[in-house]
Amino acid sequence: MEWRINLKIKFILIILLFSITGMGGSAFAQQKPNIVLILSDDHAWNDYSFMGHPDVKTPRIDELAARGVLFRRGYVPTGLCRPSLMTLATGQYASDHGVTGNDPNPITLARKAEMITFVEKFETLPELLAEQGYLSHQSGKWWEGSYQHGGFTHGMTRGFPEEGGRHGDDGLAIGREGMEPVTDFVDMAVEQDKPFFLWYAPFLPHSPHNPPDRLLKKYLKEGRSVHIAQYYAMIEWFDETNGQLIDYIDKKGLTDNTLFIYVADNGWIQSEDNKGFALRSKQTSYEAGVRTPIFFTWGEKLKTADRPELVSSIDLFPTMLAVAGARTPEGIPGLNILPNLTSGEEITRKAIFGESFAHDVVELDNPEATLLYRWVIEGKWKLLLTYDGTVSRNQTVHPRTEKRPQLYDLIADPYENNNLAKDNPDIVAKMAKQISDWKPLKQAKTITTW
Repeated sequence: MEWRINLKIKFILIILLFSITGMGGSAFAQQKPNIVLILSDDHAWNDYSFMGHPDVKTPRIDELAARGVLFRRGYVPTGLCRPSLMTLATGQYASDHGVTGNDPNPITLARKAEMITFVEKFETLPELLAEQGYLSHQSGKWWEGSYQHGGFTHGMTRGFPEEGGRHGDDGLAIGREGMEPVTDFVDMAVEQDKPFFLWYAPFLPHSPHNPPDRLLKKYLKEGRSVHIAQYYAMIEWFDETNGQLIDYIDKKGLTDNTLFIYVADNGWIQSEDNKGFALRSKQTSYEAGVRTPIFFTWGEKLKTADRPELVSSIDLFPTMLAVAGARTPEGIPGLNILPNLTSGEEITRKAIFGESFAHDVVELDNPEATLLYRWVIEGKWKLLLTYDGTVSRNQTVHPRTEKRPQLYDLIADPYENNNLAKDNPDIVAKMAKQISDWKPLKQAKTITTW
């Protein structure tokens, strides 16, 4: 009788062993969290209800942020979409990954294909996650040719030189025309028992600002420009698509083992008299160009918190790799903040940095040729220096009329109305040295007068 019991126990143990190690890798998938990177496009840092906007409604993003760790003082190093997205994919600043603008200058348009290959010089986030068994999916904004150029296992964007391949082609339909490509990918990953990485970068609230009438009606009111109303409605449309994604992952029973990360690619100020953006927003290093909320939500694994520290999107690359237990390449400048997220300990980094360039790349092998701004933020202070880079198009976006260093107290003056450089020469000198030490320049010159 005893030998029969022992045989039964051995049989059960064998079944358990196979279920852990040999049956499609299901235990492996459970150990590795899914990662969902949500990227909004041309979105002002304060245009969310959870950031205090009195009119814009973002209930689904609000809910996600409330369940996670929120950094209201988040930043992207470069206030233009393509360089900003390339930083997320490679973990490098624009001056290092080389994609400083959206397009080559028309004079050098023939070299556009060469610019597409810049991403292939780096070990990308999807490639490094693949080493840990991750499937990855690209949807929405993606400038670097086919999704395969970035190492994604699956995706929507065909890319240059195919028609419409400038900055996303088929990928730009996500959200605006449904969520099926993403939900199909989630289904496939679940069926294969694989952890997954989602790059969800819908073309929202980016122009064309053509929201559904049901949303636009909510924001039309006397005294408000129709262009402002359209932009606000686009934000709520973006929020709705996030709700669809969140609900689907929850429906599949994956929420507790899925890390959601949110960031905008760059800022925006909607003009009242046209459909474009106002000065000192997109493409610039002012707060309206580079500031964004950043948050992390991961089931019960992260204690909810509303934290005051500075965080940069340069930190997301090493942090996501750490979450997945993946290898981090040497020399990555960002900070892995996973230990701070899980422990609640303060991020002790002293300062964060950024840089902005002209929209058009003039010399593919010389990022400094179009360098316009560099900045550093430490505590409440922000110093902005202006440089002599070439602006071939969009001259009105970068007037560079302020010839002095620009020093702002971001706590008292988050909209950067009062330049305090004249009254604080010691702070200016100290922070200018921080910028110089961060990245010594080879040829670009500051145009500021000390």
